[in-house]
Amino acid sequence: MKGNSAGAAPGSEAHRGETADAEVYDTAWAAGARHAVVCAASLFGMLLSVDAISAMLTPWRAGIWSALATLLLVVLMPARLSAGPGWLRSRGLLCERRVRTDRLVAAHWSGGVSERLVLRDTDGARVEIDPKVLTENPQLWRRLDADVRYCAERGTLRCGKTSLRKMARAIDRETARTVFKVSGLD
Repeated sequence: MKGNSAGAAPGSEAHRGETADAEVYDTAWAAGARHAVVCAASLFGMLLSVDAISAMLTPWRAGIWSALATLLLVVLMPARLSAGPGWLRSRGLLCERRVRTDRLVAAHWSGGVSERLVLRDTDGARVEIDPKVLTENPQLWRRLDADVRYCAERGTLRCGKTSLRKMARAIDRETARTVFKVSGLD
């Protein structure tokens, strides 16, 4: 499909920009990971200190506190998102999930306390991501949005167009708010 870049397949020459082949990452992941490590280490240090002060510290109790701090680290550690032409990957401490964004069949945005965008492709692969990551990383959103539009044009995206439009509006609103804030117009 050469010629018109709007209808070109993701990954084809017409679809790509100058840097479209480059893999893009969640730029705020390192800060989230540091926060998780600091929280876990702080909990471990506090628990050891309380036991040491009260003269109750034993190797067995130190092992329990270590396991508790490790559990907190696993819970708090954010998944690392990356995307390339036609795919999006979420890599956590325990597993990695990858979805083909050029073959999406469903997208669901679940609201509530912990918002999640759930993407599913034709192969049945599924990825859950925090929409805040897309708001904080416009390059990830642009990569995903281009593939979503392609899937909608092809007709493979059967469910979730409304959720993705809602997401696009929220991201556009947040981007505009940031631009106004930075330029002093807020």
